[in-house]
Amino acid sequence: MAVDSIPPLIGTQLNYLLSHSPSAIKVEQIWSGSKKPSLLDRFTLVIPFCLDYIKWDVIYNAMYPLAAPDIIFGPEDVSFRPFPMLGEQGDSKSAKNSLSDWNPKDPTRLLSLILELRELYMAYQRKRVGDVDDDRLKFEISTIFSREGIEMHMSSGVDKTEEVKFAVPLLDMDISKMIIGCSWRHQQKIYLQVIFPVGRKYSAPPSAPRLKLVSSPDLKALFSIEDFRLPPWLDGMCMAEYLPSLEEMLESQIRDAVSSIEVRRKFIMALPPHFGRPVEADPVFCRKATFLAASGVFIFLVHFSLPLQFPKQRPVLMLQSSQHFSSHGAPIKSSLLNEYPWSPRWEASEMAERIFNFLVEECLSFKKYCNENIVQQR
Repeated sequence: MAVDSIPPLIGTQLNYLLSHSPSAIKVEQIWSGSKKPSLLDRFTLVIPFCLDYIKWDVIYNAMYPLAAPDIIFGPEDVSFRPFPMLGEQGDSKSAKNSLSDWNPKDPTRLLSLILELRELYMAYQRKRVGDVDDDRLKFEISTIFSREGIEMHMSSGVDKTEEVKFAVPLLDMDISKMIIGCSWRHQQKIYLQVIFPVGRKYSAPPSAPRLKLVSSPDLKALFSIEDFRLPPWLDGMCMAEYLPSLEEMLESQIRDAVSSIEVRRKFIMALPPHFGRPVEADPVFCRKATFLAASGVFIFLVHFSLPLQFPKQRPVLMLQSSQHFSSHGAPIKSSLLNEYPWSPRWEASEMAERIFNFLVEECLSFKKYCNENIVQQR
């Protein structure tokens, strides 16, 4: 994002927020409220909350950049008043917060303000959920009260069905420490999203809530949340009963996923006797490897992409010429290749040998395809 037109004091704070926030806060839009339209002093922050996002407008004044910004919350949160006004809850002059102690020359202040407001917003939403006149929700909250890190959100409106959303962190384990050479900057998280409709009284046993697993994006290199099958929610069950069996299943499958890294590593190590040393390879998760190969004077690259379900699922191959280029200057590549002899029961050495024998013939077809492509360009 370009910040050349943002006053320096404001731009420094915004840059610090975007680069140091513990969660991925983003800027959705930026505009000017100044008499000088070239000075951008207002922006909308998209802030992760309860496995969704809240949007807050941050309003600076470019003509008075030393002043603290105003924060405008969403239309559903008109009752959210995080800092007491004068005369409310005692003397506000004695209440210390990120606005009362504002320092425009400190680049960390905007981030501190947003994080403080997010904590207060979390408490505000927890109170809203706790005040709902729903026996089932009150019981659910009572059973998970001691569990740390849970976020709640009450959704309501004219055109919306009232419902309560929970974001429940799972598995108190640092997955990165289980992986040799892992360079994840932050601890990977897995959450269960649980959504209950709000109802006052039940004439029949309540139905199961809507459930969904959500994880940090980097985790997909190791484990596919989309492929995980949630255990059934039985009649009369509550979250406190559901979570232990879910976490047990998740932990077992994650440990299996970590073990599968070594299986993929052994396969990649079996390729060099046939293809030579790799040009590049993924040393951590062992998901990809590229080799330089030749058939006579035809030189090409072989890209291996290993699925998480390897060896049950075979690698996907792609050939890339180092001598033929499209009219746009891009190297000519083959289609994805996954129809070749394969058995997950073979030893890694036999897998590598079978692929090599397949490519001995396949590369001739690819060379012909490259030459035909060049002729068509003339």
